[in-house]
Amino acid sequence: MSERPGRAGAAGGGARAPQNPSQAAKVPRPPQSPGRTLKAPQVQQTLRQTEEASQIIRTEKLSKSFGTNAVLKEVTLGIPEKKISAVIGQSGTGKSVLFKTIMGMLKPDQGRVWFRDTELTALKPNDLIAIRRRFGYSFQNAALFDSMTVGENLAFPLREVLRIRDRGEIRRRVAEMLEWIELPAIEAKRPDELSGGMRKRIGVARALIMQPEVLFFDEPTTGLDPVLSETINNLVVRVNRELRITCVMITHDIPAAFRIADKIAFLDQGYIIAEGSPKEVALSKRDMVRNFLRISFSELKVWRNDTLR
Repeated sequence: MSERPGRAGAAGGGARAPQNPSQAAKVPRPPQSPGRTLKAPQVQQTLRQTEEASQIIRTEKLSKSFGTNAVLKEVTLGIPEKKISAVIGQSGTGKSVLFKTIMGMLKPDQGRVWFRDTELTALKPNDLIAIRRRFGYSFQNAALFDSMTVGENLAFPLREVLRIRDRGEIRRRVAEMLEWIELPAIEAKRPDELSGGMRKRIGVARALIMQPEVLFFDEPTTGLDPVLSETINNLVVRVNRELRITCVMITHDIPAAFRIADKIAFLDQGYIIAEGSPKEVALSKRDMVRNFLRISFSELKVWRNDTLR
């Protein structure tokens, strides 16, 4: 019986060369599903979706006025999850109003706010209150109750917000939090017995004891000397790195913001005029940003690429 073409070569252990030399360069490819190849607009949309997915808070065209005074003007901003973000700018430009509007303490005139996939600006009041429990707020002046001891100040949100009634559990949580901020065993002290730096740390501890997902810091170093300011800034970094909490801060400590923040947003006259990494904001071409940073940095180290991220 005659063999079929190519069988003898296979039986002899050698591979038969292809009839057409171009066949050697052909490699089978898996079939592509429709739409597999992305065009430029689709790539940009995919990048935007990826960026939005990493943002725990987003605002879109957020505006807020008090009478004829327009404080926020169509602010669109994203806060990256588990990072440190800083909002900077001159005094009176709407930074605190932005914080309070994001948290729902103030109702915007227009625009929307999202926490993850939930639009906060569309929620009913009771639902908004429930969501706000995931936020912590460290006030500029600590806002401690002077009539209460340190322990009672920390226990207050556990009792009144989380409705914890077990006194032993409350004492344990308070002691653990004081230990974590490196002020152990001061439960019996009153706020007027504490230094400014200690009051600030207790204010942070009271916000942290609620175990928030996002912690807002309103001017955390105002009124402190450079050494105490560094202590508070280091505490912000610890909150973010060790507890994996998203931190958002308003600050006039510009060198510290550029040192510890992953993202910076520059707010001016109600508008975000620059945002991005510290390096990106430092290299902004906006005159307001450049002049503000030039004055804020005595030695202008921010302009050196080797000191920027």
